[in-house]
Amino acid sequence: MGKGKRRLDIILLIAALGLVGIGIVMVYSTSAIIAGDRFGDPYYFLKRQALYAAVGFVLMILMMFFPYKMLKRLAYPILILSVFLLIVVLIPGIGHRAGGAMRWLKIQSFSFQPSEFAKLGLVVFLAYFLAKKEEKIRSFSFGFLPTVLLSGLVIALVMKEPDFGAAFFLTAMVFLLLFVSGVRVIYIVGAFLIAIPAAYTLLMNVGYRYKRLMSFIRPWEDPSGTSFQIIQSFLSFGSGGLFGLGLGEGRQKLFFLPAPHTDFIFSVIGEELGLVGAMVVVLLFLILTLRGIQIGLSLEDRFGAYLALGITLMISLQAVINMGVVLGLLPTKGLTLPFISYGGTSLVTNLVGVGILLHLSTHVERR
Repeated sequence: MGKGKRRLDIILLIAALGLVGIGIVMVYSTSAIIAGDRFGDPYYFLKRQALYAAVGFVLMILMMFFPYKMLKRLAYPILILSVFLLIVVLIPGIGHRAGGAMRWLKIQSFSFQPSEFAKLGLVVFLAYFLAKKEEKIRSFSFGFLPTVLLSGLVIALVMKEPDFGAAFFLTAMVFLLLFVSGVRVIYIVGAFLIAIPAAYTLLMNVGYRYKRLMSFIRPWEDPSGTSFQIIQSFLSFGSGGLFGLGLGEGRQKLFFLPAPHTDFIFSVIGEELGLVGAMVVVLLFLILTLRGIQIGLSLEDRFGAYLALGITLMISLQAVINMGVVLGLLPTKGLTLPFISYGGTSLVTNLVGVGILLHLSTHVERR
């Protein structure tokens, strides 16, 4: 049979745009009251999210036509830029502090979160590095150790902000990519065993992390204190029933549920759109994940395959963690829901990732 280049993956594109569309609607629904109270403009968050979506859409289109093999040459510069920005954000007077963490660089009224850019930067670098080390990937000294050390630099800087949730997410992503690339499982298991004491110390010796862990294990012991957030999430999601209370009719977003337009937006989706609406969101993420995996597994070029799988993992793993937190299946992490939660850097970065995936879909050979 003859071979031919595939067309653009339209199903992947529709799934991504569907998630962005739901996100813009839900950002307005969850933030209008807060924005009106805080900024005197109920459309404050909506206008900014729509602007970021437009910027992300333009960049997505550009990346659809950007030769992905050019990213090989840019792998080290992208990693260096990621590390540089993560260092700059920690400098007092330059990095912007909010909620006890230095995670943002502010330019007038707009803010930029370097850790979001670093996620995609790390995926591009790992795709290049793992493809380059193909013959030596099962070697500890030449394959596993250099990958862990270079990735560990980025993760350590994210941890310094501090952003334990993002650091945990990046660690999981790195080890999953190492597993996919064929690294010996014994190395991965050994690394996790070595990391357990450090993780225990970071969790148990830092007050707010310990409280979050306890509120996850025993959420009903302190309903008005450390468990307030997750209990409000339960009430929000659970009160929606099958079809929800109706768009805009949610009650928990009215100054009960903290961060309803960011970390816990999925709770409000459950409340206003019900189980049906929540399952639509899950289905769209599932479609995007399966199409991304299919693209990765169908590419003969190792760099392209790792790039596709890494971007898919970057989006889907964060979505799973966010939903797990909202439903009380995981401790509170502070990770947003890709494409849907309010957040410009995250939205733009994920749309750039989708643009790369769409470009890669045109390089899959069809028999």
